Amino acid sequence: MLPTETVTLHTARLALRPLREDDVASLFTLYSDPEFMRYWSFPVMTRLEQAAEYLDRLMRRGNPPAHVNWAIQLSQGDQSGELIGTCTLFHVVASCRRAEIGFGVHRSHWGQGYAAEATQAVVDYGFDTLGFNRLEADIDPRNTGSARTLERAGFVREGLLRERWIVGDEVSDSALYGLIRSDWAARQQVAHRKPGMCPAD
Repeated sequence: MLPTETVTLHTARLALRPLREDDVASLFTLYSDPEFMRYWSFPVMTRLEQAAEYLDRLMRRGNPPAHVNWAIQLSQGDQSGELIGTCTLFHVVASCRRAEIGFGVHRSHWGQGYAAEATQAVVDYGFDTLGFNRLEADIDPRNTGSARTLERAGFVREGLLRERWIVGDEVSDSALYGLIRSDWAARQQVAHRKPGMCPAD
């Protein structure tokens, strides 16, 4: 169900491109930031080698591919070309046409709508091009920023799993979000009927 090659997706301000080996320093900047990692399901990285190992796992997609990962890169202005985050489709169940989405943007770029812009691009690609019937997300219920990003893309909160993650000494819950194809299609129709309206608004 996933493509053998990661395609580049373009939005008004971003390019979502395949990860590269030379992204390791940028990824380490992300994953070594305690504030960025506050609600992630693995600990803060402390060594560049950890980022290199993680990047290697992301780039070894398997056959058939088990996940697809994008680097979120600015495409406008003085910082054009800067990697500011990542977005991923993973936990694919091809028989059910289902996948999970994950995303993160460096905190120096929070509050500018980049996560929502990237997420909407991947959601549209997942339904329109890859043919998924359902996309899911699992976030810490305290992560209000990610919740807003998902809700802007049309996801609805569907449940809560108590004490699902243990990272270090901290136990946390999971809020489960879902978006089904029919709801996504309805939002697309509304957007096409009202010129200038974005489904993520």
